[in-house]
Amino acid sequence: MNNSIKEPFLHITKRKEMAWQKAWAIRGGMILLALVICAVITASTTELSPLAVYGTMFKGALGSARKVWVLGKELAILLAIALALTPAFRMKFWNLGGEGQVLVGALATAACMIYLGKTLPNAILIPVMFIAAVAAGALWAMIPAYFKAKWNTNETLFTLMMNYVATQLVAYYIIIWESPKGSGKVGIINQNSEAGWLPVIGNNKYLLIILIVAAVTIAMHIYLKYSKHGYELTVVGESQQTARYVGIKVDRVIIRTLFLSGAVCGLTGWLLVSGSDHTITTTLAGGRGFIGVMVAWLAQFNPIAMVASSLLLVFMTRGAQEISTIYGLNQSFGDILTGIILFCIISSEFFINYQIHVRKAAGKEEANV
Repeated sequence: MNNSIKEPFLHITKRKEMAWQKAWAIRGGMILLALVICAVITASTTELSPLAVYGTMFKGALGSARKVWVLGKELAILLAIALALTPAFRMKFWNLGGEGQVLVGALATAACMIYLGKTLPNAILIPVMFIAAVAAGALWAMIPAYFKAKWNTNETLFTLMMNYVATQLVAYYIIIWESPKGSGKVGIINQNSEAGWLPVIGNNKYLLIILIVAAVTIAMHIYLKYSKHGYELTVVGESQQTARYVGIKVDRVIIRTLFLSGAVCGLTGWLLVSGSDHTITTTLAGGRGFIGVMVAWLAQFNPIAMVASSLLLVFMTRGAQEISTIYGLNQSFGDILTGIILFCIISSEFFINYQIHVRKAAGKEEANV
């Protein structure tokens, strides 16, 4: 009877830390592979030139000054949400409630614009709106944080549930504020007086949004890398037992970190209503609360690197919309191309972090991938 254990044909092991040059070479190679796959699919299903399609995507994102500014605004909003989620994720608190936290911040902003727009000057109204939005987002995030800290509830389900509650809360107030009555929408708030609208800098209404998010990015990088609070939340994420052993109050860190996370989401809602859309809808966040998770993860929770990952996702989204419009293709085609590129980028992280060993044949050395 043969009792020998047969070695598997493939086995996977964790890599040691890889040099950054090699890691980026792997990422670049996977992006090129994604472009080749997309080119094959494009040529075989649409009979269009892949180069023409890629050119159209580029034109759709960067083809004019207006498109560049819109791209910058979309990048800033997505980046702000990713930044908001990062402290919680570093602490291993899986905050999937960014969508709801943005919505309640937007709701607080809209309420201030509607009820205080006729009585307060912009110099006072805008700071009041900012405080209300930040406080609303922070409170919304602190509710699941408190339950997690006190009773160890499941934060993933809790924060997801809070998204639905926030959506219905916004839907309720839209009916109250609808204009005109019966339309089911609020419309542009304070369209004539522009009360509560962020000021325009340099003849472009998106510049201030971009500058604010740039400042938040730098501040978040400093907070996470150089502050005592940033160090504490990292320790809590690695091991709560170790954190308690060294004297860190874990419950306090959880609540404080989610306060910050929700506050930045609330700030994003303020930017959307006061600086960009000037209205409130249940779809105002546009799924960015979930896309922000991908942005943060792709950047390995590095605030500076998130600029690049946000740009990549926004660029592909804008480009996909353009090829659907120019070539009369279904929007799903652009989503397919976007999905292939993202899949390859995400796959590159596997090859950066893990190594595949192929079982050696008799007389041959083991092959590594």
